Amino acid sequence: MCRLKKNAFGFRINWVGAVLYRIGLRHHLMWVAVGLALVLSGSAFAEWGKFEYEFDEEKPWAEIEAQLPAYPKEENLLPFFVSAATDNRFFVDAVSISTGEDGVVRYTMIVKSSAGASNVSFEGIRCASRERKLYAFGRKEGAWSRARFAKWEPIRYQDRNRQHHVLYDDFFCPNGIIVKNPQEAVDLLKRSFRP
Repeated sequence: MCRLKKNAFGFRINWVGAVLYRIGLRHHLMWVAVGLALVLSGSAFAEWGKFEYEFDEEKPWAEIEAQLPAYPKEENLLPFFVSAATDNRFFVDAVSISTGEDGVVRYTMIVKSSAGASNVSFEGIRCASRERKLYAFGRKEGAWSRARFAKWEPIRYQDRNRQHHVLYDDFFCPNGIIVKNPQEAVDLLKRSFRP
């Protein structure tokens, strides 16, 4: 004969019932533990997913505000060769070259025609997208005039007026990678001139 026992709730159960009761209680505790583990791992997974998003996702590019440099002086001009197809001479003001955290090389370019006219412009080249932007024009009295509709435009290879292409390929973004610092660009300009 089976002996009857009272459980915690005052019910009488036999030894088979006692075993099933204890297994059931343990079974419920196991499911509570599994559920708790899933909740905790789910929040950990959500945090990991957030980390991956912040780490791996490309953040939208933001341009830093360009500060106009001092007007160029003749002693700071570095010549660079563009093409035999033009009589114009091209120069970059060495002290105006800057490399921004936004991946843009900013510089002052001077173009001198064979007739003696000069055009001075403050510009930027974005290496990652192969684009250029005109920020300001130089005036005769040695001041800057901001460009009204400054926007990024693609740098295209052309037979004439290919100065931006040359600056991009040879001096500011060799192999499509921005120079480490302004001095690297200055060194490249100094080594390259062909009269």
